[in-house]
Amino acid sequence: MSSVTNHLPTAELQALDAAHHMHPFTTNSELADKGARIITRAKGVYLTDSEGNEILDAMAGLWCVNLGYGREEMGKVAARQMNELPYYNTFFQTTHVPGIALAKELADLAPGDLNHVFFAGSGSEANDTNLRMVRTYWAQKGKPEKSHVISRKNAYHGSSVGSGSLGGMTPMHEQGGMPIPGIHHIAQPDWWSEGGNQTPEAFGLACARALEDKILELGADKVAAFIGEPVQGAGGVIVPPESYWPEIQRICEKHDVLIIADEVICGFGRTGNWFGSQTMGIKPHIMTIAKGLSSGYAPIGGSIVCDEVAEVIGNCEFNHGYTYSGHPVCAAVALENLRIMQEENLLDHVRNVAAPALKEALDGLAEHPLVGGVNVSGMMASLPLTPHKASRAAFAADKGTVGYICREHCFAHNLVMRHVGDRMIISPPLVITPEEIAIFAERARAALDATYADLKAQDMLRAAEEHDAPSPLG
Repeated sequence: MSSVTNHLPTAELQALDAAHHMHPFTTNSELADKGARIITRAKGVYLTDSEGNEILDAMAGLWCVNLGYGREEMGKVAARQMNELPYYNTFFQTTHVPGIALAKELADLAPGDLNHVFFAGSGSEANDTNLRMVRTYWAQKGKPEKSHVISRKNAYHGSSVGSGSLGGMTPMHEQGGMPIPGIHHIAQPDWWSEGGNQTPEAFGLACARALEDKILELGADKVAAFIGEPVQGAGGVIVPPESYWPEIQRICEKHDVLIIADEVICGFGRTGNWFGSQTMGIKPHIMTIAKGLSSGYAPIGGSIVCDEVAEVIGNCEFNHGYTYSGHPVCAAVALENLRIMQEENLLDHVRNVAAPALKEALDGLAEHPLVGGVNVSGMMASLPLTPHKASRAAFAADKGTVGYICREHCFAHNLVMRHVGDRMIISPPLVITPEEIAIFAERARAALDATYADLKAQDMLRAAEEHDAPSPLG
């Protein structure tokens, strides 16, 4: 057991947490009974909890700690900026050096003519910006009726009212009056769960053509934009078939529909390129950024905007913004993050070292009797669990029951591996080494073995009645 920084006993910390702290995406009464896990320190790819356990974080926090934990350079830059200029806003015809420098750096890194940045404090805020921006863009071009936005079922674009509406998460839409008007959702390109007997290529094309069907249903003169993650992250690391994005691109160009690529998870090296759009061959008009922009060391997000949209928006007073848009400390930290990534050739490490090692480890885990296959793009992946590999069948138990059991066994083996339904998903820090990947695989296999034993003992290794994976496209 490692030494830990002095603090109150775990039970007392848990009691204080339960008494005063409301957690996101949590049934807080259940958590109060169980007691929250208290994280006290972190270094590299490891977390340390209040009991001194060292936990391998295969989720990089929430998909964001790309540089790994404990980079002292980041803290030094934050302290220096706090002493020099801790805060000033970018309203009232005013700017500051960190904001200017970060916007320029992002314009240099982004593909194509994505040369302009509107800063926000998070991905949720940035997607709210995008909703306002695309509607304002078309209104300025004399087409205010071109205001509808199309997204996908099971997509995640944030949890504010606007961004939560853009997302396609049913449990979110059941609370708080979402989705707001003018936002529509089509089927996701999830071949493993929904492809039925179609080939991945045929399924990808069918999912993409659902976009054209929706555009024609609404009227192309009514549709402002399509928003999508290059790889759906929170939905379960859904890597679309190769046929999908080229067809989406063709359809949007044909019908004069803007493309918003939500790069909050995929951006800054996660898929092996600076942006997932480059990996998937997307040419977006706007990219949403956050998370890996600062490796989670400071809250910052934004929208990288193409020349055409920025020029049109720039000709009117865009009545939108946030107190912390381009916060100087956050911008300085993001700049340092990008500097380290480039100086240490982190993308080369991902492409040539970490991603191949991770793929090999995942292929080994795919041989486990519970695992139906591997969905992977660079340094994000999912392992769908199934009682019947050949048919990709769901479990007879309620969706997510098996995934939760496996997640609990992961924690018991000092591993953070998240579950989405009955998929186990990972997104480790990009700096992870082959040796650490081997430790991940060892702990993941132990958790899968324990899950399998549990399911066998409880007679839960049974498939749902329908063995053929259903297709929402017919």
